Amino acid sequence: MTTFAPVPHPVDLSVKPEVTAFFDAPTNTVTYVVKDPHSKSCAIVDSVMDIDYAAGRIAYESADQVIAFVERHDLKVEWLIETHVHADHLSGAPYLQGKLGGKIGIGEKITVVQDTFGKVFNEGTEFQRDGSQFDQLFKDGDEYKIGSMTAFAMHTPGHTPACMTHVIGNAAFVGDTLFMPDGGSARADFPGGDARTLYRSIQRVLSLPSEMRLFMCHDYGPNGRDIRWETTVAEQRAHNIHVKDGIGEDEFVATREARDKTLAMPRLIIPSLQVNMRAGALPPPDDNGKVFLKVPVNTL
Repeated sequence: MTTFAPVPHPVDLSVKPEVTAFFDAPTNTVTYVVKDPHSKSCAIVDSVMDIDYAAGRIAYESADQVIAFVERHDLKVEWLIETHVHADHLSGAPYLQGKLGGKIGIGEKITVVQDTFGKVFNEGTEFQRDGSQFDQLFKDGDEYKIGSMTAFAMHTPGHTPACMTHVIGNAAFVGDTLFMPDGGSARADFPGGDARTLYRSIQRVLSLPSEMRLFMCHDYGPNGRDIRWETTVAEQRAHNIHVKDGIGEDEFVATREARDKTLAMPRLIIPSLQVNMRAGALPPPDDNGKVFLKVPVNTL
């Protein structure tokens, strides 16, 4: 019988954060502003920094849309949450922090990711692998406040070792642990990923109350449908093509591993990992004052 850790904190469905989504079409990423309904306090989840990879140019159009919304509504940013180290887009967290404030937080297993990819990109001893680039390293069950709301982090590894689901009242932000029901689940073949671990993490998420709102980090519009990013535990348990009720762990693992073997690497994986393991900061300048991103050959 499959076992998984229980939800580490009581859930209060009476708390209903106001969630505003910003969809970044080039990376199919959804950024969220999560507002306390009783104050101006908010958190920003999974922000995006734009990159023209071929030209080597960074831009902030996606982040500027979030900034404009926050300023228009006179919100106070308390947290900049990363659900995990993204391999398909660059984080805009430092840029947002410089404009709006707030603390950057990620799961404590970021240190595992930093150690792994610090070696892949030959970062040397000057690259700190202790998570110190972030303001907060969340452990399973850690609580934090957004205005009057109490949020908590739940460790849900499998896609990456550092994946966390953030539960804020009746809303849970699952990162890449789950996709919409017709999208199934995210890949588990990156270094440190594991399909069996992912299944158990998903079961943990699906043990939340059935009416819990679930917010995805990505959507790709399977079969040409319109982009969507919000679902519920009940909808996932009834319809998710990979993990609906009745699909066991071994079946999921076989499906997930077979699917992963057919997938190409994400287009932005190389710049994303180098930037996101630094909390969204670019690598330090070279001796000539220019910033470079490395391309490891036959490594990833």
